[in-house]
Amino acid sequence: MVVETIFSGPLGQTILVFILVFTLVFAVLQKTKILGDGKKQSDALIALAIGLLVISVASAMDLITKLIPFLAVSLVIIMVFLLLVGFFFKDFSSPDWVTKGAPFAALIVIAIAVMYFTDSFGYLYDLFSGGSALLGNLLLIVIAVGAVLLAWFGSKSSSSGSGKSS
Repeated sequence: MVVETIFSGPLGQTILVFILVFTLVFAVLQKTKILGDGKKQSDALIALAIGLLVISVASAMDLITKLIPFLAVSLVIIMVFLLLVGFFFKDFSSPDWVTKGAPFAALIVIAIAVMYFTDSFGYLYDLFSGGSALLGNLLLIVIAVGAVLLAWFGSKSSSSGSGKSS
């Protein structure tokens, strides 16, 4: 049996998304001090405007309400992993490649989640298949840019070592 609460309806979801966006924008503005130090009123007004704009766009609301459960589940998984590591290892330090690679892995996972929730995979499949020459042209451009970069940086490194010695 599902119990209806104030937050389970569309009005509750809208309020929660507004509070989330307002708080995040306000915190970023306060932390970065883009408008100057001690400008809480200006930061609050800008955060209010952005929060209201976000809840007025249905696609943005839909994306946020789909991403938040994904974020919550991901954070719980990471927390359980860290708790288990803490139980089994007294002094655990992650290797350098983990510390440097984790943000990139998180970025890739977030990009895949956004593409999944916005149904972009179907769009990309249609774009790269169905007789479209886009994929071939894109591959040709990548190869050409790679060859130019290889020639450019390859010639600089080989010419620096072959100078005259007096």
